[in-house]
Amino acid sequence: MKNIISRTHQTEKAFPEERRILAAAFRLAFREGWHEAVANHFSLSVSEDGRQFLINPAGIHFSQMKASDLILCDALVPEASLNGPQGPDPTGWAIHGAFHRNQPQTKACLHTHAPNSTAFACLEHTPLPPIDQNTARFFNRYAYDEGFGGLGFADEGERLSKVLGNQRILVMGNHGVMAAAESVARAFDELYYFERACETYLKSSGTGRPLKVLPPEIAEKTAREWEDYPGDTWQQHFDALCRILDREEPEYRE
Repeated sequence: MKNIISRTHQTEKAFPEERRILAAAFRLAFREGWHEAVANHFSLSVSEDGRQFLINPAGIHFSQMKASDLILCDALVPEASLNGPQGPDPTGWAIHGAFHRNQPQTKACLHTHAPNSTAFACLEHTPLPPIDQNTARFFNRYAYDEGFGGLGFADEGERLSKVLGNQRILVMGNHGVMAAAESVARAFDELYYFERACETYLKSSGTGRPLKVLPPEIAEKTAREWEDYPGDTWQQHFDALCRILDREEPEYRE
């Protein structure tokens, strides 16, 4: 396994389709304004057990990410992952390595400090109120971490990875948000709609006027309708955005 990982630091051709998809997610996140300097990390597991995963190397801006930039890590071999010629940020490896070790069903993990989600994470936590169809989508359908303990090194990553449960969104209190799902397309779509939901909530509550909160039974019905909506709408969303990238920034595939 160590040999596989070390060779991957020099090999830019392994898992070409997975690399293309993940590189697209970085470029699209930049377009949405979810980036923060050269921080934050996206990862995608490429083995059935989740141990091997692609992640962004330290120091490359989301807007410049290419498929060949992504590096292969092993969630159980930190020394091979972190000591390569261009390894990931150590907090990125700690958080994403823990998720891929402890939550192997979450193939794609997208962590950002997106503005509205992060603002929501900085409020004294009460559940996101269902005031429209986007906020209702997440009615009883996200996890919240109350235990922020500093930058995301090993102990923080282990703790965070165990809070997610069976949800696809983890609000990292005092920190940001993680979307963890079975594919990059699904995780990106969850992140997109959660950010929009937080924006609607913050703007509405910021008026100082009472919120028109949906009854619980309508909120639950709406959330289930999102889950049962015909077709893989998250894949359609991501594919449509990738077609824009193919036309305007085709170098992301390189």
